[in-house]
Amino acid sequence: MAETGGQERTEKATAKRRQQAREKGQVAQSREVSSVIILMTALGLFYFSGSWMLLNLGNILSGVYQSLGTLHLDSVPNVSTFLIKIAKLSFRIIAPLFLLLVVAGIAANGLQFGFGLYPKKLAPKLTQINPASGVKRIFSLKSLVEAVKSVLKIIVVGWIAYGVISGHLKEFPALVDLDVGQILVFMGQVAFQIALYVCLALVVMAALDFIYQRWQYEENLKMTKQEVKDEHKQAEGDPKVKSRIRSLQREVAMRRMMESVPEADVVITNPTHLAIALRFDSKNMIAPRVVAKGADHLAERIRKIAGEHSVPIVENKPLAQALYRMVELGEYIPAELYRAVAEVLAYVYRLKGRFSSP
Repeated sequence: MAETGGQERTEKATAKRRQQAREKGQVAQSREVSSVIILMTALGLFYFSGSWMLLNLGNILSGVYQSLGTLHLDSVPNVSTFLIKIAKLSFRIIAPLFLLLVVAGIAANGLQFGFGLYPKKLAPKLTQINPASGVKRIFSLKSLVEAVKSVLKIIVVGWIAYGVISGHLKEFPALVDLDVGQILVFMGQVAFQIALYVCLALVVMAALDFIYQRWQYEENLKMTKQEVKDEHKQAEGDPKVKSRIRSLQREVAMRRMMESVPEADVVITNPTHLAIALRFDSKNMIAPRVVAKGADHLAERIRKIAGEHSVPIVENKPLAQALYRMVELGEYIPAELYRAVAEVLAYVYRLKGRFSSP
């Protein structure tokens, strides 16, 4: 099994890895599947339209021989015109065959890995002309498999041809009494039978090769555990970076909260473990709002800032616990705490000499 950095490739490829491989033109492709589909298409065309093609080509040749006496091929233009005419007539007969074979080839690849263009696959690579890389490819497992497949195909085709011809050996002596046309028909039937059996054998080989190519493709795409982790980091962000960002965000929020303490009307404490700063503006607020809150060390900082800016600090353990538990930073106090908070604010306003009920 391939290794990378001392780690084995044991993890299945992620969707991103598969997409990157596909963009590079790395797909699970069996050449045997393409070859057998093209071969079967050609065989079907010859079976259903071979007589028509031969008849038309024969007519072209007959027309050429019949008009040889009247042709004036004594100059280059006349020869060119004659050859172009023959080429056009032949092209009309053969073109459909080539067109269908091209379509069959495209369809064969599309059935295996879908349709698409892969520019990166067409880009020139220096490794393709590197002698060292060429030697590695020659002696690689893939080359060995291709060599075995080639030898196996030769053996299968030879064995099928031998078997079919052997089955018709008893008919060979009678060929001496047939004319040329009948002999050609007999040869065509035998050749078609060989091609048909070869196609059936190649279908089986193509199916096995496709399974192998899929397996090999999945093996090549496998990733190490570290590669999977690195990809997740890239997709979701490095945990260290995210932690640093969250830390900075908390610092900014904390700084803003502390800047709001001097504007508070009162700080309610536990007395030491909790501190909640409240502010109330009867013209702009529907109820008192929590502008700062904290526990332990943070509560100490709130009390210190409040003391530096002459913000009243009131000790009320039940109210402090209720506010800390029920109200988030920036929220208005709930209705069930109105009375308790109003009493505290009234007390604070009396201390300041400006009584006002909330």
